[in-house]
Amino acid sequence: MGASHIANPLEQQPQRWSRRGLLTALGVAPAAAVLTGCSGSAGASDGTAKAAASAPAAAKKPTVSVTPADGTKKAEFTRPVQVTVTDGTLASVQVTGNDGSTLTGSLNEAKTRWTSARNPYSGTKYTVTATPEGAAAQTATFTTRSPGETFVGYFTPEAGSTSGVGMPVSINFTHAVKDRAAVQKAVTVTAEPAVEVVGHWFGDTRLDFRPETYWAPGTKITLSLRLKDVEGSDGIYGVQNKDVTFHIGRAQISTVDLATKEMVVRRDGRTVATYPVSGGDAQHTTWSGIMVISERFKQTRMESSTVGLGDEYDIPDVPHAQRLTTSGTFVHGNYWASTSVFGHQNTSHGCVGLHDAKGANDSSVAGYRFYASSMLGDVVIVKNSGEKTVDPANGLNGWNLSWADWKAGSAL
Repeated sequence: MGASHIANPLEQQPQRWSRRGLLTALGVAPAAAVLTGCSGSAGASDGTAKAAASAPAAAKKPTVSVTPADGTKKAEFTRPVQVTVTDGTLASVQVTGNDGSTLTGSLNEAKTRWTSARNPYSGTKYTVTATPEGAAAQTATFTTRSPGETFVGYFTPEAGSTSGVGMPVSINFTHAVKDRAAVQKAVTVTAEPAVEVVGHWFGDTRLDFRPETYWAPGTKITLSLRLKDVEGSDGIYGVQNKDVTFHIGRAQISTVDLATKEMVVRRDGRTVATYPVSGGDAQHTTWSGIMVISERFKQTRMESSTVGLGDEYDIPDVPHAQRLTTSGTFVHGNYWASTSVFGHQNTSHGCVGLHDAKGANDSSVAGYRFYASSMLGDVVIVKNSGEKTVDPANGLNGWNLSWADWKAGSAL
């Protein structure tokens, strides 16, 4: 027993080793430490989440959409163009056609939608450039379809011409017009000096314009055609978009009295000539009323079969012929009748004849002189012919309608 005994701490004091101490001695982190560490990490994550929640959300970029849609190849041309933006407002919109035309328009109050003031043209490629506020411009393109069937209006007088004071603006359409109001709205006639000008329909293919009384000498007249893509009849669209001007010259009004067989020519209110004439005989009376010279020929052929008179005459070289009606009434030179006829007898088939010479080159005869002093649009009034007043649609003769009746023929 004398030997010393070295005590084993593990044997002597096992109760002093706790699970915590053992794990520490073995180099393993105790559970309490791990939780503590987790508790610290949880506090940091909660702070980050709170910071992220308090930061502003990322702003969305404005998105532009166009109607007709970008890339459309056969877009309708019967509706306006619309541009809309989401997540923003519009600063500007430009719409340009490959024909050089532009479409103007307006924004709604919220500045989120732009609408063109008119429809796009048919058969045209458009580029839309839309710029949202504070953002880069966005572009889109579309092409409108071409109309299936079209119409045009042929107008009288010719552009740049000078006419007499009786010349109406007359338009003849290549297709019958069903929507007269739409077509007439697309055609305007203005005058300088200004005067009220009203359109009147003669059937469904002809529209004439005139003031209440003859044009003032020197008037400048502008015809504006805005018929492109106007639907005149179902599926039939106009194609013209143009302005033309012409002028009114001096005022020449000639009055033919077939009771006295005399024509008095007055220019700007002054009598400048008096000619003996021969009008239609009892079987072929001359139309009475106000007529306007619509065509002029130094020489022309006149054949009775063309006016329903069989083979009564065929004259290949009638001199100085000026048309008064579509149905075949002219004032013209006459070289085949005796000079004693003029001023004394009405012997024609309905025309007004003046003494003339064969070949139309003798400046001394009445036919030559009257022709030389006349122009398209001059007024010729026939009275005491024994015939009723000419139909206003028979030639450019709408002056035979009262102003009230003329205006009643307007579609507007």
